Amino acid sequence: MHRIFVSCIMMVCLVGCSSDTVVSEMESIDGGWSKDEPVVFKIPALDSVTPYNLFLTVRNNNEYGYSNLFLITKLDFPNGKVVTDTLEYRMANPDGTWLGTGVGAIKESKLWYKEEMVFKEAGNYSLMVMHAMRNNGEVEGVTQLQGITDVGYSIEKIKFENGNSDE
Repeated sequence: MHRIFVSCIMMVCLVGCSSDTVVSEMESIDGGWSKDEPVVFKIPALDSVTPYNLFLTVRNNNEYGYSNLFLITKLDFPNGKVVTDTLEYRMANPDGTWLGTGVGAIKESKLWYKEEMVFKEAGNYSLMVMHAMRNNGEVEGVTQLQGITDVGYSIEKIKFENGNSDE
């Protein structure tokens, strides 16, 4: 029985390691996500000619009280250029069931952020993510967003039609 369990764990690890993910990072959100506390990631130097797909990852639980999620991202380039985006993602179906993957109360959503981005400039990039949620009819944003447990990003090599990554 013990051998079967160990074999299953090793198989899961091997399958998990075959991803085209180049870099990823998650940050835990404890006690609610303050609108004044963005999550900031330092992106390590990457190949300057390879195009990548960038994703945001959000984990939510049943305390999340909305069917969508508004995020503001700020991507700082090594030369000082800054690209700011306001993004909206659907988090639930019309019947209230959560989108995303996972068993139980926590769902993980992998959200498109940038397609075919090339990190042309040498050096480290920085990614800032903050929520921009507000209640209907209110001007002020939600100060403490409940139900988001983790925020992260991942950068993946692009898969071509033949199934191979650009190498």
